[in-house]
Amino acid sequence: MTRDLEFNKNEDQFKQLIYQLQSKAKKTKLGGGEKKIDEQHQRGKLTARERIDYLTDDGSSFVEIGLFTGDGMYKEQGGCPSGGVVAGLGYIHGRLTMIVANDATVKAGAWFPITAKKNLRAQEIAMENHLPIVYLVDSAGVFLPMQDEIFPDKEHFGRQFRNNAKMSAMGIVQVAAIMGSCVAGGAYLPIMSDEAMIVDKTGSIFLAGSYLVKAAIGEDIDNETLGGATTHCEISGVTDNKFPNDQACLDYIRSLFSKFGATEKAGFDRSTPAPPSLDPKELYGIMPVDRVKPYDMVEIIKHIVDNSEFDEYKALYGKSIICGTARIDGWAVGIVANQRKVVKTKKGEMQMGGVIYSDSADKAARFIMNCNQRKIPLVFIQDVSGFMVGSKAEHGGIIKDGAKMVNAMANSTVPKFTIIVGNSYGAGNYAMCGKAYDPRLIVAWPTAQIAVMSGASAAKTLLQIRVSTLKAQGQTISKEEEEKLLKEITDRYNEQLSPYYAASRLWVDDVIDPLETRKVISMGIEAANNAPVEKFNVGVIQT
Repeated sequence: MTRDLEFNKNEDQFKQLIYQLQSKAKKTKLGGGEKKIDEQHQRGKLTARERIDYLTDDGSSFVEIGLFTGDGMYKEQGGCPSGGVVAGLGYIHGRLTMIVANDATVKAGAWFPITAKKNLRAQEIAMENHLPIVYLVDSAGVFLPMQDEIFPDKEHFGRQFRNNAKMSAMGIVQVAAIMGSCVAGGAYLPIMSDEAMIVDKTGSIFLAGSYLVKAAIGEDIDNETLGGATTHCEISGVTDNKFPNDQACLDYIRSLFSKFGATEKAGFDRSTPAPPSLDPKELYGIMPVDRVKPYDMVEIIKHIVDNSEFDEYKALYGKSIICGTARIDGWAVGIVANQRKVVKTKKGEMQMGGVIYSDSADKAARFIMNCNQRKIPLVFIQDVSGFMVGSKAEHGGIIKDGAKMVNAMANSTVPKFTIIVGNSYGAGNYAMCGKAYDPRLIVAWPTAQIAVMSGASAAKTLLQIRVSTLKAQGQTISKEEEEKLLKEITDRYNEQLSPYYAASRLWVDDVIDPLETRKVISMGIEAANNAPVEKFNVGVIQT
């Protein structure tokens, strides 16, 4: 590709975003900070990230889930980096596994509302993909000042124990290690696992600690006697084995995994992996940081797929959505992506980039059904402004064709993966497999923007509503005041557009460098290959 002025400008701007991403990630991975990390080490304990690094195979890949969970949230409580828990997909003796480790450097591993959401997401990934799950428990339990937001509802703290039971019934292996505190209702998580081990002197598990026992029944007892490793391995039989330190406990888990039998596979096709023939680093220059500028999505795809080979489906029809098959790290995939350059139909109509028209929705629906018929996983690459509006689109049945696409996508039984590279607005987010449509993994590039509509459109709409309200109250507003109000609204809305805002609330699993895209999709499909595919039934299709 010719390195023209526009390419170089894009590359410079994108590399700034990558630097921000890396800096933010580095700071977040410190959890509660270096002082708290030192305290863990002084107690003979590894940190959550050190435990995961020790447990997983040397030199193997790890796909973290929810690194930026809780980012910018709970400021009054001192923050909750990564939701106080580290989670992700890693390899233990070559077996792809979901690993969940409480971070005791963050409020002693206490559970905030977002912590529960992240734990449930980790369990959801394990259940969808029939993956074994390892819990490395080190938590003070529910963060009491926010108990009303974490305790009683369907998707709150208690749902994880329901999932423990459901996963057990599904034949999903669950292994737990108690490597610190494990109190109250949280005690059920490791004990509802298939096997629970405990680290001597640092691990403890009880429904109520010594202070609560004293208050409730007047009994004087220390925590170690109440619920330490010796008590539960030699008296109660609650835990299965005790170990002198974190490393010995983690070695035992690795030993367990070395003896697991094979699982039934879905049978997705994989050939010998090959890198793209086009340099993936050129993505930084092809992809404009400015969300208004057009670009050719086919170029993006060819810098991601094996050998840069992409077989397009109906290339001359419904051109505002690109559909086609390729391989990513050897895995066969069907790709559905928004074209961001202006295209011209055979009828002479100019179609805007990033907008879904009737013909493209119709094409995408058919392609999605074909991929289900052929057992090919689907990858959605989002840079979408929404569906076309106006009398011509409405009279042409855009709602009907959009419904057809949503129906086919929602009922897909092959695994779906979503990469948000740019805009993800309104119903376009839904049609292109947003979070509500159960993608096995959903990640965003630093250029992503996720909201009901663009910042400029939303701000102007909100301003009109605000001005109308003030006029109805008999108040007048000057041009200067109106401009100031518009800036306030725009700034607040743009903050909510940020991919980090989405990641903090787990609307996406992570914000990634574009160069990580292949790894995320490949490990995602490898995980999905452990869960046989159900029969596809599209239901009633609008015609």
